[in-house]
Amino acid sequence: MRRVIVYKSARVADMYLFVDDQEDLNRVPAALLTRFGKPVEAMRLELTRERRLARGDAPAVLAAIASHGFYLQLPPAIDAATYGRE
Repeated sequence: MRRVIVYKSARVADMYLFVDDQEDLNRVPAALLTRFGKPVEAMRLELTRERRLARGDAPAVLAAIASHGFYLQLPPAIDAATYGRE
């Protein structure tokens, strides 16, 4: 179990940054923070390997935070062929 802070990007819709609550943004590269824009806290949670995430794999998120200090969740891809169709 790891206590995690999830930030949403003020610049890019549906982009989220997961970090350990003790380290916060300290290990996130400056270039990524520049691209990400001002981090806006979206939530805090206790993340376990078993926890279900809407668009992520909890073990992969935990591994990325442990090794890199963060996990970046990118916006979902839009299928241009079906966008706007009913």
